[in-house]
Amino acid sequence: MSGHILITGGGRGLGLFLCRAASAAGWRVSVTLRDGPAPEGATAYRLDLRDAAAVARLADILGPLDVLINNAGIIGPQASAATPVDPDAFLQVFAINTLAPLLVTQALLPNLRAAQSGRVMSISSQMSWMGYAKSDHIAYRASKAALNKVMQGLATDLASIGLVAVAIDPGWMRTDMGGPQADLDPDRVAGQLIVLASRLGPADSGQFLRADGTPRHW
Repeated sequence: MSGHILITGGGRGLGLFLCRAASAAGWRVSVTLRDGPAPEGATAYRLDLRDAAAVARLADILGPLDVLINNAGIIGPQASAATPVDPDAFLQVFAINTLAPLLVTQALLPNLRAAQSGRVMSISSQMSWMGYAKSDHIAYRASKAALNKVMQGLATDLASIGLVAVAIDPGWMRTDMGGPQADLDPDRVAGQLIVLASRLGPADSGQFLRADGTPRHW
């Protein structure tokens, strides 16, 4: 199965690999960017995902949407929970990693409904896992844990209209954010996620999944 897919933050990192994998699999790819070149073969929309008016304009022109992948995110400050935190920097991480996926999903609900089998995948992190007690990058960890709860709530609310929402742990990848020492190839992870996008169904909704579709602990 393929169709129309929108990938936020598709200009670099995992987002760029997702665009390439989706194009190779025959999807019509749309992507949001703030700057930088657009991925080859994708229709690019340049906007700040925290700008509700800009996201609403995107919804007006995007058309039916089979899959939304909320991928855009930032790592934020390194500060741990016991280290003085810059409140503005902390809130910026939440604005991009947690609030923006919610606002984008809400704005694009008509587009997802128009496709009749809309699916929402939000890229979370293994750093959100509540059994993982490390405290560095506490803003990032907390924002991704909050994103998981947002996706769980969306899955509950969207079930009645047949839309699917899941949180994804893609693993530790060799991207700009993950660094060269990471253990996973982002090209392989992206390929797995595009396959997963094509087969998600109601039974998956509300889960926290690995890239291969297997469930993982919250």
